[in-house]
Amino acid sequence: MRKIQTQGIHHITLVGADRQTSIDFWEGLLGMPFVFEQPNLDDAEQSHLYFDPGDGRLITIFTSEDRTPDASPAPQATGCVHHLALDVSQATFRQIAERLDARGIDHSGPVDRGFMDSLYFRDPLGFLIELASYRFVPPAGVLMGEVMLEAHKLRVARGDYNIQEVHLADAIENLTRETRRSLSDDRLAKNPYSR
Repeated sequence: MRKIQTQGIHHITLVGADRQTSIDFWEGLLGMPFVFEQPNLDDAEQSHLYFDPGDGRLITIFTSEDRTPDASPAPQATGCVHHLALDVSQATFRQIAERLDARGIDHSGPVDRGFMDSLYFRDPLGFLIELASYRFVPPAGVLMGEVMLEAHKLRVARGDYNIQEVHLADAIENLTRETRRSLSDDRLAKNPYSR
């Protein structure tokens, strides 16, 4: 038996209400360019809107002018999507609460996740959105997941409850040592002021 190896998210499709609500939310609030539209090829009564979240992937929305927004929280039962997390820079993250407040949109306020910062709010259809910002940048050529895996190993080895910034910093040091060559035989930490 062989795996079907995935290589990332191709796109995510959500069921929206009317067309303009989707455009106003995904582009007008979250800044995702509205890049493509065509009929839903499985239901010609619906439109299929495409938005660019900024990472080369797409978020698409099925819309219909006979559906109206309902802000009641979307179900989070078994088999349902709990939330959609979108990546933002630290500079943007520091502005999110103020910008949501200016629109009168309820939100969680900043949430400390140790290795990242999060803020939660609901879209006009009650779907939970997380705006998340990692507190680190991986070394060149190293993926986020590799840093998280190394930080996890360090956290477990140290008996810590969750990943914190010290685990990230040490993970980045370890991965840099593993992926970058050096003329030095001994690459351990040194104190150049002790001589």
